[in-house]
Amino acid sequence: MSSDFPFGFGASGQEPERREPGGPHSGGAGGPEDLIGKMPLFAELQKLFAYSGGPVNWDLARQGAIGAVAGGHRPVSESERDAVRAALQLADLWLGEVTELPSGITTATAWSRVEWIEKTLPVWSNLCDPVAAQVASTMASAIPAEAAQAVGQMGGMLQALGGMMFGAQVGQAMASLSSEVLTGTDVGLPLAPAGTAVLLPQNVNEFGTGLELPEDEIRLFLALREAAYQRLFGHVPWLRQRLLDTVESYARGITVDVDAMRSTMEEAMGSVDPTNPESLQQALQSGMFTPQESPDQKRALARLETLLALTEGWVDAVVSQASEGRLPGAVALTETIRRRRASGGPAEQTFAALVGLELRPRRLRAAATLWSALQAEQGMAGRDRLWTHPDLLPSADDLDDPQAFVRGQATGMSTAWSVEALEEAGPAPTDPERDRPDRPDPPKTDGNSA
Repeated sequence: MSSDFPFGFGASGQEPERREPGGPHSGGAGGPEDLIGKMPLFAELQKLFAYSGGPVNWDLARQGAIGAVAGGHRPVSESERDAVRAALQLADLWLGEVTELPSGITTATAWSRVEWIEKTLPVWSNLCDPVAAQVASTMASAIPAEAAQAVGQMGGMLQALGGMMFGAQVGQAMASLSSEVLTGTDVGLPLAPAGTAVLLPQNVNEFGTGLELPEDEIRLFLALREAAYQRLFGHVPWLRQRLLDTVESYARGITVDVDAMRSTMEEAMGSVDPTNPESLQQALQSGMFTPQESPDQKRALARLETLLALTEGWVDAVVSQASEGRLPGAVALTETIRRRRASGGPAEQTFAALVGLELRPRRLRAAATLWSALQAEQGMAGRDRLWTHPDLLPSADDLDDPQAFVRGQATGMSTAWSVEALEEAGPAPTDPERDRPDRPDPPKTDGNSA
């Protein structure tokens, strides 16, 4: 059973199982080993080095993250939960007027920072384990040959140490993110359980400081964004998994300069004190595990950036339409959110530390322009039908000239990309290597072609 206390601390009066008097190295009853076993720090260390799970010690990550936010954590009040539920309900009504996608919300709620940490852990595990496993494999190959025999004898301890080091890093990153995220989809990925729309009132209040806008208007604007994301994730069946698979595809492409890593590893590991979590973190930040970006990763990153831009651009477009004439501060809030996402604040940086990449939709403005222009030309039905299949979505090149894409859609430039043809071809592929937002464009025709 995992401890509910942060690294280095245990419950008062809780002791580990004692050795039998007279056993090997026991030192007798009351000897040094018994004294060490009574010390909470060493009791926790015994648990950490007994860890035999995956590449990330998620018990440590959870405890470290919760311990880091405990000082500034504020529980959600019932009045805040009620206000969030009401905002999400109203937001869903407004969105029903501007998109044909039905509501994707099955649960509307508010979370504290601690709740966000605990309830998003399953998705973080899916995102981080492939990265940690790949780096751990490279670590093993970087160990000098003369140390291989010793490593074989200490394999369990090294696995536990690796899980502990990654767990410490993940915990720190999650703590930082939990103090900044405003909604369940704030980083562009569906972190909350399917159908769960979430706002974090404590962070929303801090976000609103200095904006000189009413609190309820800010809450409703963010509820519109969250509800819009839920419509996409709830009714575009391939989108959620495609985003997560593309992150995993990026992780599979990780390569590390083994010689440079060995040199850095020898230098950094010499300064690691297993009893001092700060020394472990310093080793992580030394560049020991910094991967090189491979061609496969660059392709995966391009796919991810395009898909994120298209997703967030659609959300921007429908929220702008739904809030027009209703929320006077919507334009200013949209610009604030765009700058916040594009600048890559501390939350973006900590996510980059978690999974090795930045989740910035660099083409967000172009994508929002494309969706708005398409809606003006073909109505919301014509706009939203592109989510029927990934092959219908605009490519990265289309974002260079959104108006040309819209004109092409209006003239029906290629029947090969029609909804009917794609439906005959079968469901959307799940292999991220076949992700189509960066597909080659359909054959070009002149503007007079039928």
